[in-house]
Amino acid sequence: MNTPVAVDAAIAKRLPELEGVNFRGGILMWVPAIFQIDDPAAHMTWNSWHMGGIERKAIAQGFSFYSPIRYSELPRYYRESPDPLDVAVFQVTPMDEHGYFNFGPSASHLGAVCEKAKKIIVEVNKNMPRCLGGMENCIHISQVTGIVEGENPPIGQMAAPGAATEVDLKVANLIVPQIPNGACLQLGIGGMPNAIGSLIAQSDLKDLGVHTEMYVDAFVDIAKAGKITGACKQLDKGRQVYAFGAGTQKMYDYLNDNPECMSAPVDYTNDIRSISALDNFISINNAVDIDLFGQVNAETAGLKHISGAGGQLDFVLGAYLSKGGKSFICLSSTFFNKKTGQLESRIRPTLENGSIVTDTRANIHYLCTEYGCVNLKGLTTWEKAEALISVAHPDFREDLIKEAEKMHIWRRSNKI
Repeated sequence: MNTPVAVDAAIAKRLPELEGVNFRGGILMWVPAIFQIDDPAAHMTWNSWHMGGIERKAIAQGFSFYSPIRYSELPRYYRESPDPLDVAVFQVTPMDEHGYFNFGPSASHLGAVCEKAKKIIVEVNKNMPRCLGGMENCIHISQVTGIVEGENPPIGQMAAPGAATEVDLKVANLIVPQIPNGACLQLGIGGMPNAIGSLIAQSDLKDLGVHTEMYVDAFVDIAKAGKITGACKQLDKGRQVYAFGAGTQKMYDYLNDNPECMSAPVDYTNDIRSISALDNFISINNAVDIDLFGQVNAETAGLKHISGAGGQLDFVLGAYLSKGGKSFICLSSTFFNKKTGQLESRIRPTLENGSIVTDTRANIHYLCTEYGCVNLKGLTTWEKAEALISVAHPDFREDLIKEAEKMHIWRRSNKI
């Protein structure tokens, strides 16, 4: 959302004359002009904190690379890293009467970036929502090197969530009954978290709170259904706390000048100490696949980057430390492999070669597919394998049992 437009276009004109230019960014919502020059790899490197479809194509072209880091660590990285930060450029709201430019729905790590940067250029966009917060959500004109007034293009939006699939709804119906009144919610990105959010909005739940990395459209629906009050929160009572927001215009309009919503730096929102201090914390996230040891991959398909580490592990750990807290990793039991033309299981004997372990086998709490929701915490290797196979697609269970036997994590007396 904060990626500049006018400055991007200007840099793209100059970039063919330069070599060795390093950019850092993440979660691109559109293809930047600097990506569209001839042979970008000869002139620049794009280092991304989180991969998406645009970055994946850039990887294939040889000029984009992922920077593995827990999202919560990003502010400290900027403050303490020996890597130079010459210029910071990002979109902001118009300056207010006190001389401050608001970061919009991306407090995230921008405060730390501004502390480190030798020069700061802000690109003003009147369409940027003004997102109120508690700290590090704006910059004063006295700290700014240059101001660019562009053409005020629309803020980058994510596509509106599509209709929930049958699988999404089955998983949602397994999780929502486990959420108590007064719970504090974190939702990840994707169809399943959105389906769960929609079901929460239609439920009888009340006095829910929000403390999340990413603010998504589902929170707007839950709030407008009267389910969110934040009355039971031990921190930031009454406030919906988030590090960044990405969604449709509906969401941006809701965040704009809304005192109930609190834009905060990611080293606060994703801090395990913050999360664990909130009772009945409910964390709901997606995964690509999981193996029979309980290792969760939410980042790659083998060697192909899909997303990044983000804050999933922080919320898995923090939710379990929360009094009454639970973390749920959700995934469909199968996927269609376009390369092989076959239906394949997301519950695998071992992760595919090159796949990344996002949550270790010691961390995972609940794992949910359309066939059930199992608590994996503290189980032995054979108990964990049995639980995971019990929620795998029936067509793959026999093969998974055979593989578990080969790996010595199966007891014949417990065959499903």
